[in-house]
Amino acid sequence: MWLIMAALSAVFAGLTSILAKCGIKKTDSDVATALRTIIVLLFSWIMVFVVGSAGTITAISTKSIAFLILSGFATGASWICYFKALSVGDVNKVVPVDKSSTVLTVLLAIILFGETEHLTVKLIGTAFLAVGVFLMIEKKKTEAKDTRRTWLPYAVGSAIFAALTSILAKIGISGVESNLGTAIRTGVVLVMSWVIVLIKGKGTELKKLDRKELLFVFLSGVATGASWLCYYYAIQNGKVSVVVPIDKLSVVVSVAFSYFAFKEKLNKKSLTGLVLIVAGTLAMAIWA
Repeated sequence: MWLIMAALSAVFAGLTSILAKCGIKKTDSDVATALRTIIVLLFSWIMVFVVGSAGTITAISTKSIAFLILSGFATGASWICYFKALSVGDVNKVVPVDKSSTVLTVLLAIILFGETEHLTVKLIGTAFLAVGVFLMIEKKKTEAKDTRRTWLPYAVGSAIFAALTSILAKIGISGVESNLGTAIRTGVVLVMSWVIVLIKGKGTELKKLDRKELLFVFLSGVATGASWLCYYYAIQNGKVSVVVPIDKLSVVVSVAFSYFAFKEKLNKKSLTGLVLIVAGTLAMAIWA
């Protein structure tokens, strides 16, 4: 079941990237992130009440709460970087770099959680992922010079914080119902994202929202909520070093949709990188 949930997480995460890209053409990326988080929080708490885990919140240990909060901060930082990168770069370039968090996450899971089963396969798969991401980083020659320089640091920051998110969440969600853990983390992300909006003085942007883009922001929030619920169920019940690579297969969904929605084509080098990412991920999933 946790493998199935990890796969569903990848599908919803892939849709999130495309829907979010559609929602931040005119809308400020920080404002869009804050608005999306409201939807994700509502979605998360609805699921908490559906599964009946709200009553267990008082039984959560201080350690779990602390790590869930830290995971929430890491998620918020990752989102802010990610959607800023999406607002200035191509989906089929930003997403693979963001998914490079898999490499760091797998290595940390091996070191911290002792997930050393089939270690050789995991290391080879991780190497494939790293090389694949490197090949996909190259920008198209038609892009402006300043765009080529600005999206990459944000995408790298997103990847680093995403890796920390998975590790901190694995620790924090131990003994906590996965939907409840997701809801608590999302609350932290919500506070963080709105603080960023207010600090940067972007509150006035709310009056300028495009209704069509607002719809896409809403839909991306729903997709994110579904992805998170599947992902943290898989994290709680499976192996981090396997769940994370499967979840990162969302890059395939994102690249496919970016081709049809934004006409973003891959050159041979980038396509080779994508194949390596998929091959490395499948190798780790098959030998899970």
